[in-house]
Amino acid sequence: MALQSGIPVSFEAYFPRGAYMVGEVEAVVKWSDDGQRQGQDADKSSGKPLWQVRVIDADPEARKGQNEVTVKIASISQPTAPPEANGLPFRPVMFEGLSVTPYVKETGGRPRVAFSLRASEMKPAGKPRGGE
Repeated sequence: MALQSGIPVSFEAYFPRGAYMVGEVEAVVKWSDDGQRQGQDADKSSGKPLWQVRVIDADPEARKGQNEVTVKIASISQPTAPPEANGLPFRPVMFEGLSVTPYVKETGGRPRVAFSLRASEMKPAGKPRGGE
């Protein structure tokens, strides 16, 4: 059977050194074909509202300097951000039900492979993975 959605991947495989949320949880805006806002976007398979969070990948080798990614979460209610760590503006997080969808992105006339990340749930992270 062909995949009907993103490729399932474990949090530990995609973020082996952990991940840190920056900013706030935001609703994903739905846009019309003519560029007008149409409220909040919804997940195509579940129909649940989509939320997004900006995340920093703690791996120093992560995508050669492109260590900030956005993770979208399909959830009836707005996911709750975990507390800040030691007064820093970063929040250690982990994601359940993580999936990756590759796509081709045009940047400066050069196509490159990019990834869209989805999750079913965001949770506070356990202990840091720094030296593992």
